[in-house]
Amino acid sequence: MQEELPLEFSGLNEEQVLASRLQHGKNLLQFKKENKILDAVKSIAKEPMILLLLAAAVLYFVSGETGDGVFMAAAIILVAVISLYQDARSRGALEKLKQYAKPDCTLIRDNKKIKLPSEEIVLGDYLLAEEGSSIPADGTIVQSNDFSVNESILTGEAFSVPKDKDAPDPQVYLGTNVVSGLAVVKITAIGNQTKLGKIGKSLEDIKSEKTPLELKINDFVKKMVIAGAIVFSIVWGINFLKSHDLLDSLLKALTLAMSILPEEIPVAFTTFMALGAWRLMKMGIVVKQMKTVETLGSATVICIDKTGTITQNQMSVSALYVQGESEPFTPQDALNKERLNLMATAMWASEPIPFDPMEIALHSVYKKVAENDLRSSYTMIHEYPLGGTPPMMTHIYKAKNGEQIITAKGAPEAFLKICDFTPEQKSEVTNMLDRFTKKGFRVLGVADAVSDEKSFPENQQDFAFRFLGLVAFYDPPKENIADVLQDFYKAGIDVKIITGDSTETTAAIATEIGLKGRGNQITGEELMHMEEATLQEKVMELHIFSRMYPEAKLRIINALKAKGQLVAMTGDGVNDGPALKAAHIGIAMGKRGTETARQAASIILVEDDLSQMVNAIAMGRKIFTNLKKAIQYIISIHIPIILTVFIPLALGWIYPNIFTPLHIIFMELVMGPTCSIIYENEPMEKNTMLQPPKELSNSFFVWRELTTSILQGLVITAGTLFAYRYAISMGYSEDTTRTMTFTTLIFANIFLTLVNRSFYYSIFTTIGYKNNLVGLIILVTLITVGLLLYVPAFAGFFQFEALFMDQLLFCVITGMVSVLWYEVVKWIKRMRAQPTGALIGSAG
Repeated sequence: MQEELPLEFSGLNEEQVLASRLQHGKNLLQFKKENKILDAVKSIAKEPMILLLLAAAVLYFVSGETGDGVFMAAAIILVAVISLYQDARSRGALEKLKQYAKPDCTLIRDNKKIKLPSEEIVLGDYLLAEEGSSIPADGTIVQSNDFSVNESILTGEAFSVPKDKDAPDPQVYLGTNVVSGLAVVKITAIGNQTKLGKIGKSLEDIKSEKTPLELKINDFVKKMVIAGAIVFSIVWGINFLKSHDLLDSLLKALTLAMSILPEEIPVAFTTFMALGAWRLMKMGIVVKQMKTVETLGSATVICIDKTGTITQNQMSVSALYVQGESEPFTPQDALNKERLNLMATAMWASEPIPFDPMEIALHSVYKKVAENDLRSSYTMIHEYPLGGTPPMMTHIYKAKNGEQIITAKGAPEAFLKICDFTPEQKSEVTNMLDRFTKKGFRVLGVADAVSDEKSFPENQQDFAFRFLGLVAFYDPPKENIADVLQDFYKAGIDVKIITGDSTETTAAIATEIGLKGRGNQITGEELMHMEEATLQEKVMELHIFSRMYPEAKLRIINALKAKGQLVAMTGDGVNDGPALKAAHIGIAMGKRGTETARQAASIILVEDDLSQMVNAIAMGRKIFTNLKKAIQYIISIHIPIILTVFIPLALGWIYPNIFTPLHIIFMELVMGPTCSIIYENEPMEKNTMLQPPKELSNSFFVWRELTTSILQGLVITAGTLFAYRYAISMGYSEDTTRTMTFTTLIFANIFLTLVNRSFYYSIFTTIGYKNNLVGLIILVTLITVGLLLYVPAFAGFFQFEALFMDQLLFCVITGMVSVLWYEVVKWIKRMRAQPTGALIGSAG
């Protein structure tokens, strides 16, 4: 969108922009070049599984088993390629996310105001810096109104610094934030030439912190590595005492060590989180921090602001009231001097270049009703930004002939405090205000003052204001907002409105959209006088928080957190910043949100549509549930691999070393794609958004879920060892016994993949879930197993024997029974849930 600007300069034209970009480049910070492929290779080379494979390959070559050594070397390459592919998918998703999350800025070019990505800024551009925005390059102020910035990123000082073109330092710098006012800045340095760019080398070595869930998973894997090392030593000792063959003992010990390592878990975690953030981005939801994806599904309460979130943010002047008149009027009614003065004063109290919807509406009305448009005849000489409790703002203008006007607008209560009223006048204004707010109007008081002083008081409230009247705006609720609230309620999420508007206006809108608990209300002033313990109890009952200011909003968020709630909060203004940062999930609006709000938030809704937050929570729950399914699958299938290797050896069975590293690595290659590709692509189960939020605890699994995985693993172990013992009882050779044991385990793996797609719904239900990768992975697995069993070269290499049909059928049935018993558990869950209509969780 472009619009005319009443400015003394027009900015660069297209030719000048191209010439400047050609000479000075784009506005990008570029430091150390990362070699992403090399970094990924280095990371893979440190993986315990790769190191074990390498050790096994070396041992095979040293012992003269060249074929096995070549296979292990090929396995290393294959595992590395799969890891690199997964890493590339994750990195690619995060890179796209970074590109999408780049901030925009407002520039003046060809006398037009245009919005562009900050990297498009060139030297010589004119930047429009307004309250709440972030400075995207260094520049010199050429025009400003009560402009101040926070330069803590450079100076470490948290207070704001007033600046104008005549100040000792009229410069603004990349990375600083506009606290108040408006300024036009001529860009003097971009990219690495900025002040921040020149000191940016110190930022190169800063590494991002791992998330709580990532730390838990890494801790689990480290413990398994230690366990693997201990078991490796034990197994090596047992084998060496029996055979006195060092290399053979080491190879057999490596087999068990490889079976213990759950290296798929961290890969699955990274893949799920990165691709989850990418999927959210495609939905118009920019997730700035990976830890937010973890917490999305656990949100218990969402605090939403009114204007632009609940309402359409399309303000229209619906009614006005001049003090002394008995009835309100509209801009279309007959206008006398007092009515025209009220509308003009309200416009003068707005920003000269309006960006707030109410101020845009006031400028629009003034343009329609004014006999002479005087906006170009006056210059703002002083501005008091929005402040005070209740809030108000004041502008002072000077005409070319020296005439001075002082105008103010803000919460009507602010003027009821500071203006002179008779009891009757105050009652009149209060009654009219009550009429407006009950209709859901947003109401501003308007006042003016007269002063011949050249200096102005420190506080705007110290002017002798004359109250003129009220302006009522109507901002209708969004069409879908009532349905959005119902979706939150169905998902077990409480909704609270936190707004700077009046209690009556908010209550009227709350009634219209069906907010639960809308009778429970409190104002910011009342809230700030509460004791902390009382507030923590009351905050759970209250649902409308009106006339709120930054400190009050922050107290609400902290009180909810103290009560154990996982809090999401929406916001768009500078004053929302502290609360957005304090919330577990801060949500900023992509279109109308200030840069300050977007920086403080962890999520940006690109289209300013709260229904996307329902989708984000659903996606968060889906990602978390599917990740749990993947990790439960990994635990369940690792148990039979470990025990099938260990038990025959420990109990001295006839074929103690039934599997070699070759068999283990093949199973690892089957499991990796299953957990990272199939489960990541699983659709959301139909009961996901009808369950209460999942509690975030110190452990990733509750004991019930972990017990389920262990029990599944033990039953599969029983089935695999049953096939082993059956083969021995039938007098089959070691190769046939190995083949039947291996085949049973592979088919158990296939059925486990299908059964664990849901821990509540039947396999006959989940088979209808749309996930094309399930059939593909299973088909590839079956073809590969067929080649290993029935192609002599492969069978000989893996020490397998081709199975007869009855033997193969035995393996399939045994593998199937060792997994499908869990379908009975799921059936019992569903039967128990039916009488009460309750819905059981999808995991565990």
